Amino acid sequence: SRTVNPINSVLMWFLLFLSPESHESMESHEYLNPFINRRRANDFIQADRRLEAISQERIRERIKAPQERQREICENYYPCEAYAFRHGYAAAYRHYFGKRRAK
Repeated sequence: SRTVNPINSVLMWFLLFLSPESHESMESHEYLNPFINRRRANDFIQADRRLEAISQERIRERIKAPQERQREICENYYPCEAYAFRHGYAAAYRHYFGKRRAK
């Protein structure tokens, strides 16, 4: 009969203890479910937020709200701006420019 070297047996037990099980050795668990959750579908595609913010700002510059346009008009006319400090820009615009609308 053959004798087993004690160092080899310890080494064998050590390697057996540290070796991963067959399911742990796979790096990815995609084989179980290849589809991802709908909420996580676009996680790996992240748009550059800075560029998105710049494009949104450009859109806002082109498409201004009527109140913003009215306020800018009122700010460019000193009596309207002075009136706005007391009564608000909406009232000031109506007071100075509201009557001039073409019908």
